[in-house]
Amino acid sequence: MSDTKFAAFIKTKKLDARRILIASHALETLKPEDRAIRLAKRRSKAGGEGEEKAPKETRKSRSGRPVTDRALTAALKGGAISGPTKHRILHAVNHLLEQKKQEKIELRTLF
Repeated sequence: MSDTKFAAFIKTKKLDARRILIASHALETLKPEDRAIRLAKRRSKAGGEGEEKAPKETRKSRSGRPVTDRALTAALKGGAISGPTKHRILHAVNHLLEQKKQEKIELRTLF
């Protein structure tokens, strides 16, 4: 049974799957500033009556949905994974590579 591109990559770079999960959780968990961004977007979209319209929010908040163990297992075994999940895995892997002072990679390298 051959390894998937993702499994081979983390094996060659000596990355631990548990660390990918932890990094993803730290990167994707909603922070107070993310909640403020979402509130500002909601207020600008609603446009209250009698109030001045709030300026449009251009920053992007975190997703609030870290990589799950199930998704990482599917990635390692070659199962079906959604696009946003692939990007969350990529984000976590790039964070770990940055900590190891290695170059960031692109999505095509992993999947």
